[in-house]
Amino acid sequence: MRFTLTKEFIDVLRQKYVEQDTSWFHENVLELHYADIAEILDQLTNDEAKFIYFLVDEDTQADILMELDEDVRDRFLASLTTKEIADQLENLDSDDAADILGELSDEQIHEVISQMEDDEAAEDIVDLLNYDENTAGGLMQKEFIQANMNWTVDRAIVELRRQAEDVEKVYNIYVVDELNKLIGLLSLKRLLFASPKTQISEIFQSKNIISVKTSDPDEEVAKIMEKYDLVAIPVVDFQNKLVGRITLDDVVNLIKEEADKDFQLASGISERIELNASVWRISRARLPWLLIGMVGGIFSAQVISQYENGITLVPSLAFFIPLITATGGNVGVQSSAIVVQSLAKGNDQIGSIMQKLMKEGLVGLMNGALLSVLIYGIAFIFASSTLGFVVSISLFVVVVFAAIIGTLIPLILHKNNIDPALATGPFITTLNDVIGLFIYFTVGMLLYQI
Repeated sequence: MRFTLTKEFIDVLRQKYVEQDTSWFHENVLELHYADIAEILDQLTNDEAKFIYFLVDEDTQADILMELDEDVRDRFLASLTTKEIADQLENLDSDDAADILGELSDEQIHEVISQMEDDEAAEDIVDLLNYDENTAGGLMQKEFIQANMNWTVDRAIVELRRQAEDVEKVYNIYVVDELNKLIGLLSLKRLLFASPKTQISEIFQSKNIISVKTSDPDEEVAKIMEKYDLVAIPVVDFQNKLVGRITLDDVVNLIKEEADKDFQLASGISERIELNASVWRISRARLPWLLIGMVGGIFSAQVISQYENGITLVPSLAFFIPLITATGGNVGVQSSAIVVQSLAKGNDQIGSIMQKLMKEGLVGLMNGALLSVLIYGIAFIFASSTLGFVVSISLFVVVVFAAIIGTLIPLILHKNNIDPALATGPFITTLNDVIGLFIYFTVGMLLYQI
């Protein structure tokens, strides 16, 4: 039965914590799925969370730790001694342990590593810390199953049983040569049905083996796994030696983090923010784009002030300022969102780019024509024919320009290795406001001959 967290449950839990009723926790909390326990701990104080956490068995502790919200986990780990952190890391997969350790200071990292009892696990974690976190090496884990091509099936089964003790999920058996170079894959089915004295070299698959290098960007890894529908992918070094694997759950987490980051960038938030982040951190993340928006507003005000005499002579020009700015901003955001989505899928070839630019330009022409005809009729009925021409011509030009700008800006950012998601937020809206107002008043002054 699926667990649903309620305020009433938290209130009862806090009362049981005060009473130190461990039997209640065993019956009502510890039997839950680790993801549900993590959800509960996210709502508790540090002392309450630690009390429950250390009632759980070690294997489940590791799962809970990785399910906690990042800020909650950081606060939780900060309250532990280096020895307690070392004990927790030994229960985690090497990639998860490296991620947690990478958040600590160099001094803390040294202390934690020195207090780990499992030397092999400590060595794996230290090795992973040497890789950039945004590469395949920083994403991979050191736990995987491998077989030497010269082993017989019966020896391979014995060796794989030993290796499997440290591997939570077995997706593939990687086949290596004497130099530990990746040469193929072996399915578990073929291994089980082969005769005991058959050599691995006779039954493994050597064609179309998909792997990544340790230096490959993590986003490239995600694209490869999506393209080839992989649940795990081997990682090799520059000599093609097998050094790790990346599993689907790590890639899903990566995709989610990138999606969250892009969404926040598009919303004008410059860094990743959790729901329970401090007021200062939230303000710091939002302030840069608010300042940019304010500067854009000043430029817009300057544009309007340059045409103050014209507005005085034709006050009705001011009525349609919100229409011009809002429509231009919306069109720009729509165009940039389509381009950003396309770039995220890896479609960044020159031909593809030109095709996008032409297509968005044509869409702008069509939408601009339809909207301009509609607004001309509205302005003609409620104002005058001349104002109708001013608004309709301006709106047409603004829509076309906004579509082109919304397409070009993310492409330019991408070309300069800047996250193109920036183009879908206040940046593109502010730019279109200034340009839209300039076009609107220029057309107005020309048609009214002011």
